[in-house]
Amino acid sequence: MDDHEDITKLPSEFDGQVRLFPLPGLVLFPHAMQPLHIFESRYCEMLAESLASDELIAMATIDPSAQFKTHPSEKPAILPTVCIGRIVSHSDLGDDRHNILLVGVRRARIRQELDTSRPFRMASVELIDDVYPANGSADRLALKARLLASFGRVIPQNESVQKNLYELMAGHLTLGPITDIISFMMPFNPSQKLELLGISNVDRRAEKLIAFLDAGDIEIEGLSVETPTSSPQAGWTKKFPPPFSVN
Repeated sequence: MDDHEDITKLPSEFDGQVRLFPLPGLVLFPHAMQPLHIFESRYCEMLAESLASDELIAMATIDPSAQFKTHPSEKPAILPTVCIGRIVSHSDLGDDRHNILLVGVRRARIRQELDTSRPFRMASVELIDDVYPANGSADRLALKARLLASFGRVIPQNESVQKNLYELMAGHLTLGPITDIISFMMPFNPSQKLELLGISNVDRRAEKLIAFLDAGDIEIEGLSVETPTSSPQAGWTKKFPPPFSVN
């Protein structure tokens, strides 16, 4: 699957059941790439099952209000909006350690967690489709321009970064993927990212993202517009792939 559109499609036999990989503070978006380091036995089993079947893993966010209240024997509460990712790269490091690279495929909402015999969590989800309202089509190019302008004001102002911004964003990408890539790249707090992830109306999502960008409280230490990826532990990096996150 070399074509990006093929990579970011769900398999035709997808039945709405997903494997959950809960992490604190991490929100994946469609079209974005997230490196992960897998080492716990339950997640190694999850990875093996995924690689042997549909190559899908759904990234879920642990509810911060319950993160430190949960007894070690209990499952931490997770927030309902998730992103289904596809494994596009896997490196077996030996000793039950793996590096993988996920690309976000679809946003979804958990309907219910499933009671299975597996050591990892699973859920039934409903997909959240991108909606492009017909009455907004005439203004969508202007909305895209406003979004890119807001994004351009918060990223480094050097010539190469600004040039890469317009090469990456002003080409064939439609407004939906642009909002997702920017939302993933920006150091918003998890609640802001989850709000963006949960909005199906692309025009409303873009307006909300512009509001977040224009709020004036974004601090960026470094950014590579060419490779919009991040690690929840390492923060911003100009290298790809960045240092792997800890699960």
